[in-house]
This record gives sequence, C-alpha cells and structure tokens, in this order.
Amino acid sequence: MMVSSERIALAAEIACLLEVSARKPGNVTPFAGFSDTRYLDFLVSAAILGVVLRKAERTTTGSLVLEAVRETARLVGRNTNLGIALLFAPLAKAALLGGRRPLRSRLSAVLASLTPTDGQKIYEAIRLAAPGGLGEAAQFDVRETHGRVPLLPAMRSAMERDSIAREYATDFEITFTIGAPALTRCVKESGDPEASIIQTYLTLLFRIPDSLIARKCGGQEARKVSSQAGQILGLGGAFTQAGRRKLARWDRALRKGGNRLNPGTTADLTASALFVVMLERGIEFTLGR
Repeated sequence: MMVSSERIALAAEIACLLEVSARKPGNVTPFAGFSDTRYLDFLVSAAILGVVLRKAERTTTGSLVLEAVRETARLVGRNTNLGIALLFAPLAKAALLGGRRPLRSRLSAVLASLTPTDGQKIYEAIRLAAPGGLGEAAQFDVRETHGRVPLLPAMRSAMERDSIAREYATDFEITFTIGAPALTRCVKESGDPEASIIQTYLTLLFRIPDSLIARKCGGQEARKVSSQAGQILGLGGAFTQAGRRKLARWDRALRKGGNRLNPGTTADLTASALFVVMLERGIEFTLGR
C-alpha cells in the first residue's frame, strides 16, 4: 500500500497522464484538441497536480484543491483539472491515513472531517475555475455560497445534476463500484492499459449519463450519448475491431458543434478510477505489468 506523499503524488500524475493520453471519444487526446484547449494544457495540469499533492501530508483537502486550481489558472489559463482536483485531493488524504481499513472507508472519514475552512477554499476554487454550472440547478449554486452552506450538504443538493458532487455525497460510489472494478477487470484480462482505460470510460458513460453534457445540452442528449456508449460496449468496445471502428466514427460525431457533447465529467471519473486502482494495487498493475 502506498502511503508516502511522493508515491501518492506520482500515482496521481501518472493517472492524469494515462487518462488524457488514452484516445477516449469526444475528449482532448494527443491527436485531437478543442479550439481553446490543447493536449499540452492537460500535461501541464497533470504536473501541477502532482506537485500540489506532494504537500498532502501537511496541507488540508480544501487547500490542495484551491492551490491546484490557482496554479492551473496561472499556467494554463483555463479550467482543465477542477473535477480531478476535487476527486484526487480527498483520495490522497485517505491514502495517507494508512492502516488496514479499505481505502473507501478511510475516504469516508476524510470527507466526514472536512471543515468549514475546507468548504470555503473549495468554493473559492470552483468560482475561480468557473466550471459553468456545478450545482447551479440545484437548491443553491455551490459557486455562490461563499462558505455559508457546509460543503457536504451543498454537494448533496447538487448530486442529481453533477457527478463530482455525487461522489462527495456518496463516498465516491461511482469510482469504487463502477470505475475501479471495470478498470481492474479490463487490465487483468487484457494487460492493455489504453484499451482498458477506454473501456472503463465507456462503462462509466453507459452507466452514468455525463453531467457536463446534461448541463450544456440537456438530460435527453446526455442519455442518448450514454445509450451510444452502451451500443459500442455491445460490440466489444476498445477490445474488438468492430468496436474500435465504431469508436472512431463516434469520436467524430461527438466533436461536431464545438465539442458540446464532450463527456468531460466521465473523463474525470475515469481518472479517479485510475488513481484508486493505483492506490489499491500499485502503479505497476495499472500499467499492465
């Protein structure tokens, strides 16, 4: 079990690099960017997160999230890692607790111990990143609470419309019950990291409609994209020739109209699954070694 901040930070950085480097349909990859976001931006963001998480042993969860977002805004100039920072910071703190308890149990303790100051810093990070609607359709907009509402109640209020908020409200249920098991199974069966990452992404997208797409295009469109992911899984996904041909065509379709159908939240959840599997099974396992 990795317990040092250095190893945890290394796992986080590699998880980010693997996630963005996999040719996931509709996302920024080494071979396809967006009009305002390049593959290089995500490489820089991964390095930033690695540097920040090296301080996890002596820094609070909220401070880790805020520092990552601030440094990203300074060096990248756009929001490329708010979701991942929100997911990785408490996971890193949980891994540092060590002991025999499962990682998810330790994560639950970390989330339960978040302070009002953590909440204020996370709200500040969300406002700085300007993610375009995290929780804004819920009982209140978590960007506008200014610390008046405790963090976990705010996340519970937003959980039906934002999957990152849902993770905070459920001790990372999506990551631990869908993403990490799918990735573990795929790596064990194939030994192919990239195909396993794409397959995990498809599995998450099929099971959980992407909340970024839902915010931008509506729930019906998000469910349609999820259905398409399921159809590709039915062809074998990244592990069959038929699935890969369908993936290539689908990637082009998702990129039309200014990338409005970018499953960005699903990409964050895929990164979270990668990080958890590395924390639980080691970096080497996730690399197929």
